[in-house]
Amino acid sequence: MKPTEILKVSGVTYAYGDGPRVLHDVSLSVDRGEIVGLIGPNGSGKSTLIKLIFDLLRLRDGSVTIDGAPHRLHAGRVKAQYLSSNDHLPEFLRASEYLGLLADLYGLRVDGDAASRLFEAFGMNGRLTHLMEDFSHGMRKKTQLISAFLNRRPLTVIDETLNGVDIEALYLVEKELLRMRAEGLGVLLCSHDFQMLERVADRVVFLDFGHLVHDVRLDELRSSGRDVAELVMSHLDERMQQ
Repeated sequence: MKPTEILKVSGVTYAYGDGPRVLHDVSLSVDRGEIVGLIGPNGSGKSTLIKLIFDLLRLRDGSVTIDGAPHRLHAGRVKAQYLSSNDHLPEFLRASEYLGLLADLYGLRVDGDAASRLFEAFGMNGRLTHLMEDFSHGMRKKTQLISAFLNRRPLTVIDETLNGVDIEALYLVEKELLRMRAEGLGVLLCSHDFQMLERVADRVVFLDFGHLVHDVRLDELRSSGRDVAELVMSHLDERMQQ
């Protein structure tokens, strides 16, 4: 593993039970100080890959390391935070309690002033002490994101968490992700928002039917006169013609 790599996925193949493979020999990496976009059609294996990274599914073939440690060990787990695509948060907790619970998992303590500032910035002023059962879908998503901005793990993996977040909050998220990159943190960002990825990502990794079909730097893509949407659509056109 190179010193710059915070995440290393090598030769991962996976199938659910005796079913067909949903991932085929997938390898990718995320460096420190790098934002990598993970893209692909629904059913391409993106969420399965993320669940394997966090040992929510048992890895069978290949390997995953986080900061050089196997992903199943505490040394690896403590370096990464996963933000899921759903908003299934413990409704019986206040937002402040939820943030504290997540921080405890990493041996951290929540900076109350920073949490209050973020809640205010994200349009939730005064809601930090409220039960999350009263939170809207968008508010729950923003609370998830705020937890990652407070914990600032070496690796943050975001799986479609930005769906349902308002435009003003998305602008703040982009700024915060760029700050994290500047601090040397790594981000794997799974999103269908190609324009946002164009603004913040250094590289994009494209999965289709469980195969890694592209791993390209955005500056190289731009220099070729193409963008992320063109990269995806040209591949899909080729696939449909086969």
